[in-house]
Amino acid sequence: MRSLILIGHGSHLNGESATAVYRYADLIRERGLYDEVVEGYWKEEPSLRQVLRTTSSTDVTVIPMFISEGYFTEVVIPRELGLGHQGPVPPGGVARVIGGRTVRYTLPYGVHPSMTDVILARAREALPDFSAQDTALIVLGHGTTRNENSNKVIYRAADLIRESGQFAQVQALFLDEEPKVGTWPEVISAPRVVVVPFFASEGWHTLETIPEDMGLTGEVTAFPENPHGAQTVYYAKPVGTHPAVADVILHLAQEASGALAQDGDVERGHEQAWQTVLSRARRGLRIGEVMITPDSGVYELRHALDEGRPGAELRTLVTPEGVRDTIRKDDGGEHRPVHTLRNAPRGWRAVLSEEDLRRAVHYAYPAVVEETYAHTCHALRATPWPTTARRQTGIYAKVQKATPEQVEHVAHDVCTSCLRTRLWAGEKLTHTFLDGVPGGIPCAEACTVLVAEVREEVSGKRGEKAGHAH
Repeated sequence: MRSLILIGHGSHLNGESATAVYRYADLIRERGLYDEVVEGYWKEEPSLRQVLRTTSSTDVTVIPMFISEGYFTEVVIPRELGLGHQGPVPPGGVARVIGGRTVRYTLPYGVHPSMTDVILARAREALPDFSAQDTALIVLGHGTTRNENSNKVIYRAADLIRESGQFAQVQALFLDEEPKVGTWPEVISAPRVVVVPFFASEGWHTLETIPEDMGLTGEVTAFPENPHGAQTVYYAKPVGTHPAVADVILHLAQEASGALAQDGDVERGHEQAWQTVLSRARRGLRIGEVMITPDSGVYELRHALDEGRPGAELRTLVTPEGVRDTIRKDDGGEHRPVHTLRNAPRGWRAVLSEEDLRRAVHYAYPAVVEETYAHTCHALRATPWPTTARRQTGIYAKVQKATPEQVEHVAHDVCTSCLRTRLWAGEKLTHTFLDGVPGGIPCAEACTVLVAEVREEVSGKRGEKAGHAH
């Protein structure tokens, strides 16, 4: 019994940020090499603090779906997972026993040597006839002042491609450190320029920030009066969304420290939680806004407010992935980073087997089954706000300065529309959805949306457009 977890950044604002991780999870799941493949996120659900609880095996390998070593892979992810490790990850990864699970944490996939081939593949897609005579390549990284290691993979890839002699120029540029992407007209002289974002996913930066900083209007943008003359820029898709990355992920997992042991077992608490839910579901169960109704050996899921509507009036979903993709947006098409907000979309029904029901419920309400069952067993430990605040680093460290009044003010706005009961704030939850109370869902720790909003409150910027912060 083995579980594989893919960790992405995610976003509070842009649902596309998580798409690449979901796609790779689907590809790897289809190969059947692991008993389960689970996604976890820094900015979405299940969160890094929750994701280990959602795995059904005691043998877990965690792959950070990041392009380079840096702040997130060396500080944030190990901290939030409780690995007891900070700093550079050795080539074989880090192995720890956490809550009865053996957890192996690897290097990010982006440092794999074959990623240079993916860069070239993306360049060919954007400009099939690039040449060493008239084409420059920009390998575009994020960069950060918080960790000097984050730019190494970008420079290394640029150096390797430069040595191959396939381009007139090869330049590494960055969003958040020098040399910055906005300087490209000064440093690139070739008439044709291919820009390949060395990013893990299509998201805020690739869709908004980079085009804005470079003055791009689409996949091909002409600049008739640049300092070096007329230039045309060809904007490629990010390397992290290329299908070949699935092979890189599996290679990392196979080489993880102790991965060949394959001695995992079913995690008892996780299995007991789901057996309890399935037992209730066989008689009909409501979790939050979602109704589960048994019907001749299969189960139907739909929004509770659609109860009684003929199935012909609803869009029918037949896979857990269909539920996942539907539930991630509200009726207005807006991204839902927190699934327990009272804004689940209506107008759909899913007809699923019992096996698929588990994954569909997981997608609809990530970690809710496991945390609620743990709460009923008095095994869910709440984390008070001061503890959560003290754990924050980087740009979020300033939440430690928030007064209790500020935190409560923000929580009133953020948490009022959420189904969860704030155990972390001292609220009591005596009955859960397992007892027939649909909205009885525990919240053991302040979510990342609240942390981000408290940061904005302390900074005096709350209410403004804070794209990068979220």
